[in-house]
Formats: sequence, C-alpha cells, structure tokens
Amino acid sequence: MKGWLKSPRVQAALAGAMGRYLRFVVRTIRWQVEDHGAIAALAREEPGIFAFWHETLPSMPVLLMKARQAGCAHAGYILVSRHRDGQFVGHAMGRFGLLPIAGSTSRGGAAGLRAMIRALRSGASIALTPDGPRGPRRVVAAAGVGQLAALSGAPLFACAAFTRPAIRLPSWDRMRIPLPFTHGALVCRPAISVPRGAGEAMMPAIGSALQEAIAAAEARCR
Repeated sequence: MKGWLKSPRVQAALAGAMGRYLRFVVRTIRWQVEDHGAIAALAREEPGIFAFWHETLPSMPVLLMKARQAGCAHAGYILVSRHRDGQFVGHAMGRFGLLPIAGSTSRGGAAGLRAMIRALRSGASIALTPDGPRGPRRVVAAAGVGQLAALSGAPLFACAAFTRPAIRLPSWDRMRIPLPFTHGALVCRPAISVPRGAGEAMMPAIGSALQEAIAAAEARCR
C-alpha cells in the first residue's frame, strides 16, 4: 500500500485533488488584506520575489487570486525541492497556474538559482519558502533568497496568509490546512530592495519581515 501511494501517478492524482480543494477553499474564505503594493506589482506583471514561511503554503494562493482580480494574467513560478514532497507541491500549485522550478535554497540550489534569475529577468515573479523544504521552522537557514534578490535586482515581498480555524498537521513546519467558509488574513510587508553583493547581509532583515508578516496575519484573525 505504501509503495502504491508513493507512485508518481498516485502522487500526481493526490496533488491535483489537493490543488482543487485549495482553489475552492481560498475562494470561500472571508479575507482581510494588507498588501503594501504587492498585489499591484503582480497586476502590473512586474518581476518580484514573494517569500513566505512553509507552513502558510496552502493558503498563499489567495495572493494570486487577489492579483488576478486586479488584472494579473500570468502566474509565475514557484521553487520546489527535487524530493517527492516538492514534486507534490509543484503539482498542487500547478492548479493555480504556477510553474515549478526544481531546486533548493539550501541543498544543490545552483541550478535552481540560475533558473529563478532567468525567470525574473524575463519579467516573471517567483514564490518561495525560505525555511523549506525541511526547516528549521520559521528560520531563513540559507542565503539563497538574499542572493536571488541581490543578483536579480527584483524587489522582495515578505508575505503570510493565515486562516482560523484550520487543520494543523503534525509536520516539522506545523502546516495549516485552511477550511472553507472561515476567516483569513493576507499580509505582505513593504518591498525590500537588496543591493548587489549584500544578499547575506540582508538575511536578518528578510527574516524579520517574514516574522512581522505572519504575526500581523495571525493577529488579524483573532
């Protein structure tokens, strides 16, 4: 049974079902939004980096939904790991039109970094989780996200989507699965500009912005 569940065909089917569920749920939630220009940037189809903690991944499609309502026609890319779990995420997010870039901000990520830079320079946006794929939770453990912003010159938005109530998984990131017809908050902090060569030095500021975003989103859901 375990081997059957891990087969690529079954994993793709499960990921597709999860993507359809999330697309339905995100539309039924009553959202509060504080975006500091992130949605407008997506609507203008300007290249940008949208970073968020791994635990908020199931609710983050609300950002794309709001951007499309504002006129965005293109979805962009999402960084996923080469591991089976990463491929699952890629299939699920494909339901929202996001294209996967395989790589990691911490392990063997050179190819992924180059692919993301090419995407940003072509005018696309990138979504990524700086504490993924395996943690530690809510810690920017690698300099990849700072390097990406520094080398590409694209603005970085620290984002968070939080819903209450939600199903909390017993995983390393304590991922929250949103439930339909509940309350949610989307928060994007003001854009961070990372000068070339300052990627690593800006890591504390990026981590602080991510913490501020999720704290604000959680507070709005109380």
